[in-house]
Amino acid sequence: MTEHIKLHRRGFEGQRGGFEGQRGGFAVGLIIGLLIGLALALGVALYVTKVPIPFVNKVPQRTAGQDAAEAEKNKNWDPNSPLYGKNPARPSTSASGVVAPGTPATTMAPPPAQSATPAPNSAQVPPLAPSPRASAPARDPAAILADRPAPAGAKPAASSAGLAAGSGPDPFSYFVQAGAYARTEDADQQKARLAMMGMEGRVTERDQSGRTVYRVRLGPFEKKADADAAKDKLGAANIESQLVRVQR
Repeated sequence: MTEHIKLHRRGFEGQRGGFEGQRGGFAVGLIIGLLIGLALALGVALYVTKVPIPFVNKVPQRTAGQDAAEAEKNKNWDPNSPLYGKNPARPSTSASGVVAPGTPATTMAPPPAQSATPAPNSAQVPPLAPSPRASAPARDPAAILADRPAPAGAKPAASSAGLAAGSGPDPFSYFVQAGAYARTEDADQQKARLAMMGMEGRVTERDQSGRTVYRVRLGPFEKKADADAAKDKLGAANIESQLVRVQR
């Protein structure tokens, strides 16, 4: 019995020693891994700092002398110089109006004040008297002709023209246009409206500015009085119309 207990104790002590050995080996491995990682990070950092970076090192570094020369070059630069053309460039002045050093300041002399009274030696021009012809009111030529008596042998032109027109037939035919439409449906609708009023209309086509226009017209009328009567009838029905005269 005692030997069995001793053997069991020895086995337990052996297992504990194995566990302690494994724990110690894990700690050693972790430390070694951390050291290797630190070494790699240090090597990468050194590599990045020593290796030249593209697009950065290619830019030349400007010195203080170059900056001073560039500032002196741009000191008298005028951005509007291409606009002057053949004319010389205007002198550059600051925004406050101070002239650049080395140039004499020019002052503008005020213009001489004009005296309110004229000089005694100046010649006095007398005012021109208005001519009687210019002062007389202008008369209408028609009134002048109306004052003259007509010759005994002359006949009024208006009466002779009226007699000639009354004696012969009217050289024109008359239409009353009740509308012009871009669609034939609208023209037919207007024609039907005129038919309900007892008026016979016709739809005609016409090319206007490259487009077909449909016109609704009444007529032809032989006399202008008949065309005016039809136009008045359309106006009483609130239909806009237009009198059209066509030579026969």
